[in-house]
Amino acid sequence: MLTNKTILVTGGTGSFGNTFVPMTLAKYNPKKIIIYSRDEMKQWNMAKKFQGDSRVRFFIGDVRDKDRLYRALNGVDYVVHAAATKIVPTAEYNPFECIKTNVNGAMNLIDACIDTGVKRLVALSTDKASSPVNLYGATKLCSDKLFIAGNSYTGGKTKFAVVRYGNVMGSRGSVIPFFIETARTGKLTITDKRMTRFMISLEQGVELVWHAFDDMEGGEIYVKKIPSMNICDIATAVDANAEQVEIGIRPGEKLHEQMIGVEDSHFTYEYPEHYKILPQICEWGNFEDMIKGGVKVPEGFSYTSDNNKEWMSIPQLQEWIEQNRHKIGSI
Repeated sequence: MLTNKTILVTGGTGSFGNTFVPMTLAKYNPKKIIIYSRDEMKQWNMAKKFQGDSRVRFFIGDVRDKDRLYRALNGVDYVVHAAATKIVPTAEYNPFECIKTNVNGAMNLIDACIDTGVKRLVALSTDKASSPVNLYGATKLCSDKLFIAGNSYTGGKTKFAVVRYGNVMGSRGSVIPFFIETARTGKLTITDKRMTRFMISLEQGVELVWHAFDDMEGGEIYVKKIPSMNICDIATAVDANAEQVEIGIRPGEKLHEQMIGVEDSHFTYEYPEHYKILPQICEWGNFEDMIKGGVKVPEGFSYTSDNNKEWMSIPQLQEWIEQNRHKIGSI
């Protein structure tokens, strides 16, 4: 699918891009991967990792700037949309800016991809887009629906799909590097001891994007099957001797993550390693082509971190931390 093709990654200097680029170069040998982002210093630092590899290019730009997107997308076959304003408190305090990037930026990208003849786009979503309780989640729900509806404007020439996953283990700003940093004080702050979270690695996120590119007909939301953990078990895996201090849930934070809500169950199909939510309105294709052997989930089904069938144990997370300690919190 991606071999000898030109791929553009918006927000490509973030955690996802830093994992997607080397994995995709190794597996598919694309003609070119273009990193499109607005932070010149992050681009400078990332370029050092790929110095001498002519397949990796860098393009300063913002998804808010439609003209710049048109220039960057010239000759591009596939797009991964990872750019977003995603820190929950930042979005709450700067709602206009969050909407400009997550909503207006999505609309700009849809128009530009259609007009420049991009074949397929996969947009990264979040568990917070399912029954959102904060502005970040609300903008990502809006973004998801924009990309799904974008298929109705393309005549089948450009296809749009979405992948959704939860807490990325070890990424910047996530709970594991926070616990590692604060464990030296002898205390780990827990917002609520009942809290649960989905656990996914960046490598699994990349593989889900690859699968979406290969499988999509346009309009699907792909949800990876991943294990859950209780927040106290995560803290214990980091430092079993640290005191766990409960401080109360933060504004905009959920007790349990949700990736598929009850309302989506009517359109959701199950596969061995993932779920697929089909579009509620589809005027550009047929559902049989999208289902591809999937089994419809029961009515009233939901996929949340507390009702999950698969759980990660403390020893399993400890093993993962030891294997990945060199890069935790660095990307």
